[in-house]
Amino acid sequence: MFEIKENAKVGIVTGSASDKSIVDKVTSVLDEFGVVWEWNVLSAHRTPNKTAKYAKEAEDRGVQVLIGIAGLAAALPGVLAGHSILPVIGVPGDGGPLTGVDALHSIVQMPPGIPVATVGIGNGKNAGYLAIHILALSDPSLRKKLKEYRTGLGDI
Repeated sequence: MFEIKENAKVGIVTGSASDKSIVDKVTSVLDEFGVVWEWNVLSAHRTPNKTAKYAKEAEDRGVQVLIGIAGLAAALPGVLAGHSILPVIGVPGDGGPLTGVDALHSIVQMPPGIPVATVGIGNGKNAGYLAIHILALSDPSLRKKLKEYRTGLGDI
């Protein structure tokens, strides 16, 4: 699966279509805020050239944030970060024999200079919210929506 959407601000990449349940959590947040997104299934191991190409070209197409969802070997977010200067958010998948702890460790332990912000295991919603926070830095209308949302959560 490889889908490029015009005007996408967030690029979501998974190593497998089986990560759709986490993608759905991310996209529910992005949709709530009216942010255009795209989802592509690309693998750090099975399609490394396509993955690198996607990461390298995303910025030129207007994507501002990349979200990599990965389980088991969990190299995908790091590969995206290695090929792009866009902020990358990693979401450790919650499957496998170690229920995502292996993915968490892989994603969070990046080398200096290639950061990946990491949210909790399977926590696609927080990946979506972090993407909104990043985008809101340069989008006043999105910042207003985010402030209204956060006010609804309680005292900030």
